[in-house]
Amino acid sequence: MRGTRAAQRYAKAILSLAKDKNSAEAVHEDMHSISQTVLNSWDLEKMLTSPVVKNSIKKSALLEIFKDLDAITKGAIDILLENGRINILHLVARQYIIQFNEMNNVRQAVVTTAVPLDKDLESTVLSKVRELTGSEATIKNIVDEDIIGGFVLRIGDLQYDASVARNLTRLKRELKDNTYVSKI
Repeated sequence: MRGTRAAQRYAKAILSLAKDKNSAEAVHEDMHSISQTVLNSWDLEKMLTSPVVKNSIKKSALLEIFKDLDAITKGAIDILLENGRINILHLVARQYIIQFNEMNNVRQAVVTTAVPLDKDLESTVLSKVRELTGSEATIKNIVDEDIIGGFVLRIGDLQYDASVARNLTRLKRELKDNTYVSKI
């Protein structure tokens, strides 16, 4: 993805400054808000990437949308505008979240289910992840009806597939290779 290396560098610098100023948690909340808002707003993303829209308009729009930003986050927006890199703001926000989570030993668990997770099931999954990995985790729920039922849990390189679709595929393979069933 274009701009990822630059986003990593900006995020690392912002995190370092935020740690020095004891504002890492507040900046993390800001970056989470920015990431989600830009991800969910096609218009905002197009405005930030448009070369036609002036930087002053971009800055005033961002400060109007995100009213309670930490001073470090506002400074980061100013630096990105000054360097002509405001188009990678959402990437910087995502990279900041990743680096912040790594610093605090928080992992991301991706849970794929056929239906959205409710709060009780989400807390059960979080406790299981804590038990398996020994670290805290955040959950990202992906809804995929193709798995029919059950779930697929991914944490880093670890994957646990308890989906109905996987079990059906395994059963089909076993029946296909069974010499008694193939004669019927």
